Amino acid sequence: MYFCGFVRRLLFKPVLINNSCDFMRDEGHFGKVYRKILDGIDKSGALTFMQLDPPKYVPEQCGRIAKAAESNGLDAFAVGGSVGAQGALLDECIKAIKENSSLPVILFPGNIATISRYADAIYFMQMLNSLDPYYLSGAQITASYPVKQLGLEVIPTSYIIVEPGRAVGWVGRAQLIPRSFDYLGGITALAGQYIGAHLIILESGGGAPEPAPQKMISYVKNLIDVPLVVAGGIKNEKHAYNTVKAGADIIHVGSALEASNGSIEKFSSTLKKITSSVKKAGKERK
Repeated sequence: MYFCGFVRRLLFKPVLINNSCDFMRDEGHFGKVYRKILDGIDKSGALTFMQLDPPKYVPEQCGRIAKAAESNGLDAFAVGGSVGAQGALLDECIKAIKENSSLPVILFPGNIATISRYADAIYFMQMLNSLDPYYLSGAQITASYPVKQLGLEVIPTSYIIVEPGRAVGWVGRAQLIPRSFDYLGGITALAGQYIGAHLIILESGGGAPEPAPQKMISYVKNLIDVPLVVAGGIKNEKHAYNTVKAGADIIHVGSALEASNGSIEKFSSTLKKITSSVKKAGKERK
């Protein structure tokens, strides 16, 4: 299967059972959240994560969203994204999610303060096409010891910003990957894998008109062995289906669900359509 080669290279004592990709995984190398991601992709073909940015929600809303999300096919929460996602607000939102669902909560840091002891894991990200050394190594060095102290599961992640990039591209001083240059997206992602990333995120920016181009997603997918996440611009079930069919293993949805304007019924209906499209495309691609 897709991940067999990647897992075989990274883990100790590989064991092949009945020609399936089944290995003894090194607990010190892969945490339970990352293993759950791999297992989920192997089982379903693709996964849906909600990018939830605490400044846009009060904790009570996070709890209601979490309850509805689990019953409508969501696989995990990626919490954070903005510079305001920190401190007590971040903690209380994560606690509300955990109290109302069993879904993993992964920190999606917008800065070094986006750290909470209540999360299950953190994308330990390097903005690979940033021109600012802070986003290449400074933030990671600064955050490393606090992350260790809190005992968070670390998921090494290469974060690649694609046009238009929006706010994240501006803040991170990214040299944006042009939408028409599939090759540049591909070799940047491959470099991320080669320097140790366990996930690659192609990010078009929150509120982008559409996600990364399907041709670029396919090109990247064919070069790398680690899971591919596509974020930004996935506004509806059609975007979700096409993105997964092109090669994404995980999609992040945020603004499409924010458009529910506090209506849990509308949120549930929109999420169900998106998660169903993701599962359909994932199974067709397997």
